[in-house]
Amino acid sequence: MKRNRPLIGVTTSEVRRAETVEPTPEGEPPRHEMALGLTYLRAIELVGGLPVVIPPLDLNLIEPLLDRLSGVCLSGGPDLHPEAYGHDPDPNLGPTEPDLDRFELAMASAADMRELPILAICRGCQALNIVRGGTLNQHIPDLHPELNGDGIKHRQRVPGNEASHSVRIDPASRLAATIDASVTEVNSFHHQAIDRLGANLVATAWAEDGTIEAIEDPSRRFLIGVQWHAELLVDRPEEHHLFQSFLEAAAGLPQPAGGT
Repeated sequence: MKRNRPLIGVTTSEVRRAETVEPTPEGEPPRHEMALGLTYLRAIELVGGLPVVIPPLDLNLIEPLLDRLSGVCLSGGPDLHPEAYGHDPDPNLGPTEPDLDRFELAMASAADMRELPILAICRGCQALNIVRGGTLNQHIPDLHPELNGDGIKHRQRVPGNEASHSVRIDPASRLAATIDASVTEVNSFHHQAIDRLGANLVATAWAEDGTIEAIEDPSRRFLIGVQWHAELLVDRPEEHHLFQSFLEAAAGLPQPAGGT
């Protein structure tokens, strides 16, 4: 792209505690670290964006940070603690990061209030639903006990750049218009999923077992969340178009109105 590259903030996926980090003899002493897969940054760079990783900051710094950003990508990561949406923890709840939750939810809410373009991925999709007042199912297998593990594997064992199940996409949705498909194959690395939708959000894609796989706000220039890890599939046309449309929205270019 010849125009200036939009500056895109990407939230931190994980905070690693010092005791979980294996230091090298020549490296710095162990300390808390933030982690984010390079694939998010490469995907944004590939379609013409300038990505910057957002560490968990003091909440007072969110607004000055957003003043400088053209869009926000909410990344994947650990389970969101259910206290964020007023539920008690499920016995199958995985490790959580309360400080990361607090910052990411505040960041998502502030970016949403500004109507910045937002692309939300996996945990980020769930966070976006929460800040709109929605809730999550904390453990998908609990919803289908009759299948005894024979249903869709929402935590796949094959590599992330391989798809493991199909999703059906609402052909009238912005997502369908963006990726030019009403059915696609996706990867899957989650055990939580959207339950009650947040305000003004609509579900636009579903797995065969009914799990919500994508959400959007049709009134916004670009606000789309996908449950799969699109950044790992960006070499495919569908995910390339998704990131490209996100970047075009961040650059102020027109967006497709919906599918056919």
